[in-house]
Amino acid sequence: MRINPLPRTRREFLQGMAFSAAAFTTSGLFAEELMRTPHQTEGPFYPDKLPLDTDNDLLIINDGITPAVGTITHLSGRLLDTSGSPIRNALVEIWQVDNNAVYLHSGSGNSENRDSNFQGFGRFLTGSTGEYYFRTIKPVPYPGRTPHIHFAVKMKGRDKFTTQCYIKGHAGNARDGVLRSIRENKKAYDSLMVDFKPLKGSHVGEETAKFDIVMGLTPEDADSAG
Repeated sequence: MRINPLPRTRREFLQGMAFSAAAFTTSGLFAEELMRTPHQTEGPFYPDKLPLDTDNDLLIINDGITPAVGTITHLSGRLLDTSGSPIRNALVEIWQVDNNAVYLHSGSGNSENRDSNFQGFGRFLTGSTGEYYFRTIKPVPYPGRTPHIHFAVKMKGRDKFTTQCYIKGHAGNARDGVLRSIRENKKAYDSLMVDFKPLKGSHVGEETAKFDIVMGLTPEDADSAG
């Protein structure tokens, strides 16, 4: 269990890491249509009562001084259409269990052990290159499920899109029922697998993960998403 040192100020941290997420990306045209990210179920544990703090730092609630327990992960990516164009001004939401496998939901099992310092849910509005960024923890197994993070993408005039990302190579993936439906489609399956890699220079075991989400939109849809 690792605990991250606090940034100088919460605002400086969030601004700095959002800039870093954008810096991870490059612009350009794609020669062929990208693989659309498969739809995955929202599941039963989208928060039934949203936290007071819904920003993109899930490790610190409001101006608290005690961070959540878990392997700190810098989760970033881009929201794209199938041609590789960025989708701007779309709301990306994530939710996941804490390090004790408890969701921010009244029906979650093991709720008496919930980490009260873990936000459990966050939001980010995509920028000019379609980028998003969250600071969270590396997902852990939930009873009956392999480690995963839930995503929802909300755009004006379109239905909500939900999916999930998974730890590439995790042994539990082979037994996961939600993944079973796409296991025979290797490209779809691989598109949900994410490498969690050590963050270079971190002295507290932080990791990075990158998950691009490809939506079936035209460039005109992407431009008008906000």
